[in-house]
Parts: sequence; structure tokens; C-alpha cells
Amino acid sequence: MKLIRNFLCCILLLSGSAVQLQAQSKPIDLASPNGDIKVAISLSDKIYYTVSAGGKDLLTKNHLALNLSDGVLGANPKLTGIKKLKGDETIKPYIALKFSTVKSVYNSLVLSFKGDYSVEFRAFDDGVAYRFITAKKGDVEVMNEDFSINFADDYLLNLQQANGFKTSYEEAYTHIPASTWGASDKMSTLPVLIDTKDKYKILISESDLTDYPGMFLKSTGEKGAVSTFPKAPLEFGPDGDRSLKLTKLADYIAKTKGTRSFPWRYLLITKDDKQILENTMTLKLAPKSVIADPSWIKPGQASWEWWNDAAPYGPDVNFVSGYNLETYKYYIDFASKFGVKYIVMDEGWAKTIEDPYTPNPKVDVKELIRYGKTKNVDIVLWLTWLTVHNNMGLFKTFHEWGIKATKIDFMDRSDQWMVNYYEDVVKEAAKNEIMVDFHGAFKPSGLEYKYPNLISYEGVRGLEQMGGTSPDNSTYLPFMRNAVGPMDFTPGAMINYQPDVFRAERPNAAAKGTRVNQLAMYVVFESGIQMLCDNPTLYYRNTDCTQFITSVPTTWDETKALVADAGQVAVVAKRKADKWFIGGMTNSKEKSVDINFDFLDKGKTYTMTYFEDGINAGRQAMDYRKKTMQVKAGDKFTIKMVRNGGFAAELK
Repeated sequence: MKLIRNFLCCILLLSGSAVQLQAQSKPIDLASPNGDIKVAISLSDKIYYTVSAGGKDLLTKNHLALNLSDGVLGANPKLTGIKKLKGDETIKPYIALKFSTVKSVYNSLVLSFKGDYSVEFRAFDDGVAYRFITAKKGDVEVMNEDFSINFADDYLLNLQQANGFKTSYEEAYTHIPASTWGASDKMSTLPVLIDTKDKYKILISESDLTDYPGMFLKSTGEKGAVSTFPKAPLEFGPDGDRSLKLTKLADYIAKTKGTRSFPWRYLLITKDDKQILENTMTLKLAPKSVIADPSWIKPGQASWEWWNDAAPYGPDVNFVSGYNLETYKYYIDFASKFGVKYIVMDEGWAKTIEDPYTPNPKVDVKELIRYGKTKNVDIVLWLTWLTVHNNMGLFKTFHEWGIKATKIDFMDRSDQWMVNYYEDVVKEAAKNEIMVDFHGAFKPSGLEYKYPNLISYEGVRGLEQMGGTSPDNSTYLPFMRNAVGPMDFTPGAMINYQPDVFRAERPNAAAKGTRVNQLAMYVVFESGIQMLCDNPTLYYRNTDCTQFITSVPTTWDETKALVADAGQVAVVAKRKADKWFIGGMTNSKEKSVDINFDFLDKGKTYTMTYFEDGINAGRQAMDYRKKTMQVKAGDKFTIKMVRNGGFAAELK
């Protein structure tokens, strides 16, 4: 990630006593560059702040603190200095999920306090963020962190409620009024989406998460939310062949360097849901890339065998299909034919799960690597996190074999130890020019920009759940999970059902929602590696759909949200070079929405090839129509989607 920084600084430094007196008497104010979003900070027994937008308070008398073993930073704060900054940055992310160039313009306020710590606030035109910065000697033990917010009204909360800190972030979303979320109810992962029911929405997440646990939110019981964190693990015990039990926990959440900046806590604040689809807040707060030459990192699509149980069939399959050499060569041939860069070899490629150096002789990985090279197709190997942890030298070996990427699974935790594990893995992988896709993972929190070889995370109720995934849940993903970073949902089902008649099992895996709903995901959903989850046999039989899917890029130069209503409908246009793509998804309610092609280049006529739900798709979800028409800037078009439907188009 390339950063071009231009800070226009206005610094106000006052003596300690004068600053403290002034802070006690009136709030310290910070406004976004356009003046719409404001933060009013007041100091008394705690550091309090109120967030407003459009002149209306949204979150009131919130407070923050960092609880160390030897004292609480933020308790009875003694202000020693104020520094005001104006930031103007141009960011060029190597893996550009929305924009190849991102402008980050903000106003910043750094409050320094007695006790060797400060708090930095930033106000953007689409949100606010803050972080602690400490200058302590040696290491510190963080016992807890207080991120407490209070809702100005009985807001609607969109949550992903987990049973505990052991979670793969795959729970379905729940949607409840703040007044009904009790203090003893299940906590939520991040991100959390708050609907104020009066124009504004607030998306809560974090960035620059390093050497620290991931944050969760629980209810205060009084129309508010407070942070909660997993304790740091100290001792582990066996738990099968793919994980470890935590047998002893510390009383602290992190033991870390005393001089450091802590993760950003951010509030994306939008008055139009289109802003959520176009937001880049995690990126704007993330650390810059430490990979000097990332040219070896190649995002792209991958054919994946697990979902369809490696079961191609038909007159051209003259071998017993399964997890064997002949079947994987068939997948490579399919990928090569359609320009797909990778195939994924999931569980079964190695002789045992624990030994990543000894391939299954029925598979012959080295022969497949050689064969793939002749077809311009590379290989992604699946591993458990525990196998990687026990064999960190495997990246060097894989590089020598010619492996380009790994899919690492079953972490299911976000404590400090596991957060550090993520970074250790991508760092070691980068040394050996290998990409990483984390499954059984927490949400993106900025590491993917520090190490752009981290091309995606699962951490989503994705299509591997088959019948457990529905458009009613998935239509929230662009506004929640995917709004904070790359998401490996694994789309591409060619067997499609309306939810009320769904029946499917592997190898005949299927998805709820229409065929075009699946096609649209390749445009709407963002991931540095995008799976084709279904059987090559079915892709060959549905060539027009396959040609569309494999024409869709995985990185973009520009994103333009056209229609957005969180959880209800999302229609987005994305540009790569001079081509545009449009994807639209709806929930269980049919939609008819109008779009304007004003984002196209003026004076140019485009040929739009598009897929729409067929006349019977509301009952027979595999029904679709493929059509072509000419469009130009300023033209209008009506998109009609049946229940659980979609729309997908290419314009060139």
C-alpha cells in the first residue's frame, strides 16, 4: 500500500494547568472536514465523548479507558496538551477491492494526558475513530479496555451473536431493538450495524489490530453497548488433529509493549446506505504495507473441489472421480479453459492432516503442480492452523514445490495469541512469496493491508453452509461483513432453489436464491481470491453463466453504489480499466429498482450483456434470461428481481 501524505498541521500546545482548567469548563470539539459529523469530548472522572451528525446526537456520553495492571488510563484524566492536525492522504492499495486510489481526508485531535498516554481522535466525512497511544517503559498488562457507547434512542441493532469467544464468525445475523438486548444476552462479533431509524446508520469495527485481541460488544442493559475481550491464553491442551484447547487463561487480555499505538475503534456514520458500500474505513486506518515488492501477489479466481465433493461426471469423465490425480487434472483443465488462475486442493491432498510434507500418493501434488504450469493454473493448498503452527518451515518447502497460496483453516479464535499467529503466518508466507486465505477466521482488521499477501478471510456465513445460508442473511453482507474487508463467501452454485423448496446434499450441492443471485455475488462481494464452488461439469453445461463469472475481476479501479438499503437490496457498479460490471442482490422480497447510467463515460456507447431473473424464477430459481442492449451515459434502466433474486451485467 503506497501512502502519499500531506499533513497540514495546526498545533495548539498549552501548559498542563491551563489545558486542564479549559477542558473541565467546556467540551473539546472535533468536526469532520465537511462539518457534518462532530465529536464533543469532555473530561471529568472519565474521558467522555458525544457523537453527532447533521446537528443530531447519535451516541451520547460515551466513554473510553484502557485498564492496565497498575492503573486505568482514562480515569480522572489530567490533560497536558492538545494537538490538532488536518490529514490529507492518497492511498494506493495493492489489492484494490473498491478503488485503486483512495483519498483519506480527516481532522485529527490528539489529547495528551499525565501518565504517559494520549488519545487520538479522527473525524472523517463518513465517520470517526479513536485509539490509545502509550509511552510506558517495558511491557504492560492490559486487564481490559472500555469502549462504551450509549444510544440516543431505541435503535435497531444488526448483530452477529456468538455463543462465546470460540467462534468462526459464521453465525447468522440477528436484528433486534436496543431495548431488547439484555446485559446477559449473547455478545456480538464485529462489525455491528446500528440503524438509528432516522436517516443515519453506524457501522462499528476496528483497524490496525496487532498484538492485541479482537473486540466484541455486549449490551449494557440500558440501550448501550460495551466492549468485551477474550483473555490471553497461557497453556494449551490437545483437541483433535486440527486445534488446541485453552487449558489456562491469564487474568489480562494482552501483555504487550508499553510504547505503542493500540487498535483503532471506528464508527462509520452514513446518511445513505450507498456510503456503506463505497466505504474504505478499515483501509484508511490500517498500517501501510511492509512488502517492498508485492508484484508476486496475484489475486484471482479459483476452482474449488470440496463444495461439490470432487465429483465431476459425464461422457468426458472416463475415470473414477474423487480426491485423486485424474480428478484434479480435470479441474486444472477446466480452470485453464476459462482463464481461472487457481485450483484449491482441500482436505485430502496430504497423506495425513498433521504432515504437510508428505502428499497423498493418490493425488501426487508435485505432478499436479507441474501439469498446472503447462496450463497456466497454480495451486492453493488447504491446511489446518495447527499443522502450520507446528511446521512454519512449510512455506519455504511449498515455495520450492511451486505452490502459490495456502488456505488455512479452523483458527476459530481472536485472542491475543491467535491475532499474533495470523501475523506470524502471513509474515513467514510473504518471505516465501506465498499468499494466504484464512478460513475459520475472524473479520479483517487491517492486517491485509500491512501484508497484502493476505488476500482474503472467511469469517462469514458463506455458501459452504448450503441450506444454512439464505439471501435474507447474505443481503446484509455488503453492508456488514464485506464492508470491513475481503470476504471469501465461496459463491457460484449452479443448482439453485427458492428457500421453501430447498433440498440438497453434496455431491449435488446447491444454494438458496436464484441463479442470477449467484452471478451477482461475483460483482457485489469483494475478495482477493474468489471461488468457483461448483462442479466443472455444471459449469460446462451452463457456459454462458460460467463465461460471465470468469470475466469478472477480483480487484477494481472504481466502485459506484447505485441502489442500497441495508439487508434489503444492493446494486453496485464496478469498473476495471474501461469495463464496467453491475451486480444486484435482493432478499426474500421481490424488487423493482431504477438505475441511471450517469457513471459511464460521456459520448461513448456501451454494449450491456446482462442476466436477469426469468419469468418463473420466483418458483424455479434456475430460470434466467440473458440479454444484450446498447446504453450510454444518462440512460435509465429498470432492474426487476424476484424474491431472493439478482441482476448481473457486463458493459464494454
